[in-house]
Amino acid sequence: MLKKTKSVIRGAGLLLAAVAGLSVARAQYQQPANPAADLAALRQEVALASENIRTLTSRVEQLESENARLRQQITSSGQSYASTSYVNESINETSRLLKAAIAQSKSDTLQQVGTQMEKLARETNAAIDSIAKSVNSRPAPPVSPPPKFTNDFPPEGIEYVVQRGDTLSSIAAKTGGKTKDIINANRIADPTKLQVGQKLFIPGGN
Repeated sequence: MLKKTKSVIRGAGLLLAAVAGLSVARAQYQQPANPAADLAALRQEVALASENIRTLTSRVEQLESENARLRQQITSSGQSYASTSYVNESINETSRLLKAAIAQSKSDTLQQVGTQMEKLARETNAAIDSIAKSVNSRPAPPVSPPPKFTNDFPPEGIEYVVQRGDTLSSIAAKTGGKTKDIINANRIADPTKLQVGQKLFIPGGN
């Protein structure tokens, strides 16, 4: 019976060592520079801590159940009060240590999450500030002066409907007009943006 008790306590000790190892690993962990990698590492850390907490919690429940069973067996078999007291104290102390480890593990996890969130917030704010500075430091694009049109073109001419593939030069060639006159007469600011079906007045056209 005492062998079983020692086995239970030894198993609990291994779990406590695992918790301590997790805390050391956290202290030695080097944070990556990439916020996305930070977040992935944080999720993995939280998942690992949560799994350890579940394991420890389950172990506490097993110890409490084992404690009750051993008490019953010792009482039934007529063991001395000293032996019963020793076993009870050993199991209760192990249970207390496990519960303390669970609480510490939760505290470490929350602290780790808080530290990671603060780091991510700082990096995000720095990235936003950098983008804002970059945008503000860019020179404003040059503003083209508005085109100047004249009325120096023949008052008589013809109407032409723009066809697919037409350009001002091809229209001038088709109609016998001049490109400059077509631009001035129709107030065309951008000769490259003719629309199919657009009607143009061709000064001097025939």
